[in-house]
Amino acid sequence: MLRRDHKADLLRKVPLFSGCSKRELGKIAAIADEIDLREGKVLTRQGGPGREFFVLLEGSVDVVRDDERINTLGVGDFFGEMGLISQKPRNATITAISPVRTLVITETNFRRLLRDDPGISMKVLETVAARMPPADSD
Repeated sequence: MLRRDHKADLLRKVPLFSGCSKRELGKIAAIADEIDLREGKVLTRQGGPGREFFVLLEGSVDVVRDDERINTLGVGDFFGEMGLISQKPRNATITAISPVRTLVITETNFRRLLRDDPGISMKVLETVAARMPPADSD
């Protein structure tokens, strides 16, 4: 099992959390569960609800959109971060192609953290806003 500070170091690399302090990353790490999944396990399904965020610790996954493999992710990669803050359906199916160990943050725990810590909430919202494409100005 990873210690909280090691989880925080991994989460620091996630753009969604880039504005967070060490203390705030520690709070986010505290809600990240470490889980093991078998080869063949579907972690997300295209069109399904986005309720978790994943950081891969071991193993690899295939990313499939519209029945076409578009990517393979491995150690250190992450996915599903927008599912924590939006109600949009998943845009790809992600399946373990080997045994996988991952950190998982659920939408419920993340929303509770944002409610309880407005500083983290503000930094996450600022990051999301900065990553959004500019609106058309017709």
